[in-house]
Amino acid sequence: MSPSSSLVPQPPSSLSSQPPPPSLEAFTKASSSMAPTHYHPVLLPPNPCRWPSDDHNRFLIFHPQESRPGGKFGVARIGKLGNGWGLMLAYCFNHNMDHWSKSCFLPLFFLIHFSFGSRFSKAADTLYPGQSLSGNQTIVSQGGIFELGFFTPGNISKNFYLGIWYKQIPVRTAVWIANRDHPISDTGASELKISEDGNLVLTQSQIQVWSSNLSTATSSSAVAVLLDTGNLVLRNSSNSSAALWQSFDHPTDTWMPNQKLGLNRITGEHQLITSWRNLEDPSTGLFSLGIDPKGTDQYFLWRNGTEYWTTGLWNGKIFANIPDMSSGNYQSYVHVSNERENYFTFTFRDTSTISRLVMDVTGQAKIMKWIESSQDWLWVCLLPSDPCSVHSLCGAFGSCSLETVPFCSCLEGFEPQSSTDWNLSDWSGGCVRRTPLKCFNISVNTEKDGFLMISDVQLPTNPQNLEVGTAEECESACLKSCFCTAYSHSSTCSIWNGDLYDLKKLSNGSSNGDSGVLYLRLAASDLPSKRSQTVHRSIIIIIGAVAGSAFCLLVAVALIWKFQSRHPIGLSEEIKGSLVLFRYKNLVKATNNFSEKLGAGSFGTVYKGTLHDSTLVAVKRLGRTGQGEKQFRAEVSTIGQVRHVNLVGLRGFCVEGSERLLVYDYMPNGSLGSQLFQKKSKSKILDWTTRFQIALGTARGLAYLHGHCRDCIIHCDIKPENILLDSEFSPKVADFGMAKLIGREFSRVLTTMRGTLGYLAPEWISGLAITPMADVYSYGMMLLEIISGRRNAEVSEDGDIAFFPLWAASKVKEDEILSLLDCRLEGKANLDELRRACRVAVWCIQASEIPSSKNGKGTILGEVIGAVGGFVIVLELIWRYRSRGPIGGSKAVDNGTLMVFGCRDLQTMTKNFSERSGGEGFGCVYKGALPDSTAITVKMLTGLIIGI
Repeated sequence: MSPSSSLVPQPPSSLSSQPPPPSLEAFTKASSSMAPTHYHPVLLPPNPCRWPSDDHNRFLIFHPQESRPGGKFGVARIGKLGNGWGLMLAYCFNHNMDHWSKSCFLPLFFLIHFSFGSRFSKAADTLYPGQSLSGNQTIVSQGGIFELGFFTPGNISKNFYLGIWYKQIPVRTAVWIANRDHPISDTGASELKISEDGNLVLTQSQIQVWSSNLSTATSSSAVAVLLDTGNLVLRNSSNSSAALWQSFDHPTDTWMPNQKLGLNRITGEHQLITSWRNLEDPSTGLFSLGIDPKGTDQYFLWRNGTEYWTTGLWNGKIFANIPDMSSGNYQSYVHVSNERENYFTFTFRDTSTISRLVMDVTGQAKIMKWIESSQDWLWVCLLPSDPCSVHSLCGAFGSCSLETVPFCSCLEGFEPQSSTDWNLSDWSGGCVRRTPLKCFNISVNTEKDGFLMISDVQLPTNPQNLEVGTAEECESACLKSCFCTAYSHSSTCSIWNGDLYDLKKLSNGSSNGDSGVLYLRLAASDLPSKRSQTVHRSIIIIIGAVAGSAFCLLVAVALIWKFQSRHPIGLSEEIKGSLVLFRYKNLVKATNNFSEKLGAGSFGTVYKGTLHDSTLVAVKRLGRTGQGEKQFRAEVSTIGQVRHVNLVGLRGFCVEGSERLLVYDYMPNGSLGSQLFQKKSKSKILDWTTRFQIALGTARGLAYLHGHCRDCIIHCDIKPENILLDSEFSPKVADFGMAKLIGREFSRVLTTMRGTLGYLAPEWISGLAITPMADVYSYGMMLLEIISGRRNAEVSEDGDIAFFPLWAASKVKEDEILSLLDCRLEGKANLDELRRACRVAVWCIQASEIPSSKNGKGTILGEVIGAVGGFVIVLELIWRYRSRGPIGGSKAVDNGTLMVFGCRDLQTMTKNFSERSGGEGFGCVYKGALPDSTAITVKMLTGLIIGI
């Protein structure tokens, strides 16, 4: 009989606790009656090998009482019995292990515990001296909340790290990493153990990778325990209250509840949480958060040691720069300051949810909350609230914009230095030129460098000011220096030498002291005029196949172009029932060389124009970038094929060289945003009746896009700036550059994040599939702005952002709706309409996962009906936006009139919420029935998150 391969022990998947061993009396009785007297069990050194995880195959080694060379060893096969104790049949083999000895077979039976070593079975949360953690072994905190073991982050990395993560969350989220800067490659050859001097050490192939690095020797009886707080504590087994070392004193990127983060005034040790390098590399990143090393009671954010934001001083209740803390609804802080140390700890008031504070790779400190229904993390607070205020977030020649996701993009003529890092949200490498400047290599035939004008930007940091008079002299001064990369001229001349940092694209109409026009130096071949000539040599006619209808449209464009080359026309030529193809030179004439600017967005600028028949139009000139091309295609393939009274009319377009232009009907009253947020006289303020009609008209337009087109169209960027107003203040949904088409056979679609911050639905952030309800959420945000006349997120004088909808929702719950009305209206509004609008706005925001009506008759407003009281929503798709009936009270639902239910009634209807049918968005869904047996669905929301 040859040795079986099953004798090779394998590591267990986890160190779990075992049932208690039988009494010594029972063991002695069994051994004396069943075993030969000249054999007895050997007490082996702890962890001489790794035991198999299969409960049916365990091995133990025996030896004779008279140990001598060539003696017999017994190998026992253990069979599983009852509570984890088993029957063992012993075999013996020669000491030299070369063959089995059949004569040594002994009918020897013992009762023995499956796990060797009594210490190993005491607790699953503890590592004892002599034990080690290796391979896929883990230890789990007593309550099963946290787990310690080896892991590899993300999908790309092949490195392994020793870390602590949440045990019960399917998305592995590490809260502490031991060897973040020293990864290992082979977990089988690595182990975590307690060394002879009492330190926790991590080794790979017997080479030390990481250590707790205690300077003084500790007791050999030290043990390591993983607590339910996520803290790994090294302590003396005889004194569990005194920690010799703990992971909470050495944080990585996460600040946990009840964890100190501060300064030891005796040793000077400064605790920081520091971001990962990127989304899949946990090594030390660029951004850190920590208390002021000078000892003041405030926290700073640093980028490589350079401060870029502070919480402001602690006044005993809140930090000065975080006024939302005053609500106290989410976190509470404890401050300790004495001669020895200065630190803060915090706790989350809602202990039923899992929350943490993490230093993110974007340079923002984020308070994250685990959403069980979506199985993902959702941020509830960002510090600072403006990501573009993070120092050098986008790296060299990168530009930051709050209107795009991701925030960072490369300037014209530049591309990411590392596409891989860029896609992992590590923008620190910045951008590099596509074409080097010719300054250092000038010859007779070399074209000189030129400048690209970039308007509405916050200028880069560290300019050099020159005393020159005119803009031409400023440009000439920059061209004379081969190190000059950009200049700006207003009252003075500013030039920049070397890389440009901290550029910020400003929203239309916004400005600050550092805003202006920047002239970026580019190689001649990268300037738009030169690229246009290059593109002309190989004209791109096919715009792209977006859908079947878009393909047909492109064929028509090609035919028109061919016909136009044979039969020159004046301003334009129109295909009956289709769009007009405009010539670029005629649009230049119509707009008076693009002289009257109406507005600007992320991808282009809009100008006023007049056609040859005196018809006023709006001409959007898209930027010469890949994003501009995508927006052009999206606009033509969506708004180009639909017609509705509440959708902006697309008259035609122009495609010549690199130029992409769209021609729309002119809206004399501009955008809803310009009307709502203007600072003009009271006579120009929109009255309530007009606002309510704008809200209804916008809803009709969205309902048409979602339910009545051949393909469902998700707009993806609903906001006041994209709602235009005609001469009668009738709303027109506009700007379809981010729109997404989905077939009627699909209810949702996965797509890249798009839209504007402040209006993005939660599913954009969590990465869930997108449905038309993403537009519903944005509509709700905009509706609150229509009601209040204020932005949903307003920047205060100290730079912080107050999130208006959280406060508004609480007022709706308390039925204090007049407090939400624009104060400039002086209370002049129809209260029933105001109440309906307020409730619909909150429902749109809170119920972003309501299923669409299958019969196609549901509307954007009909899909969010419900009762705000008690945060309970009754979902019946019966209300229409044309309904005018009163809301509330005890009236039954009749012809679309909404009824407000009491919580006690809903408990009866749902049999005390006993039959759960699902969970989406922010709460659980239950089945129920009205008194007339009408089946209903009741959604109970988890509530609001206000403050931090």
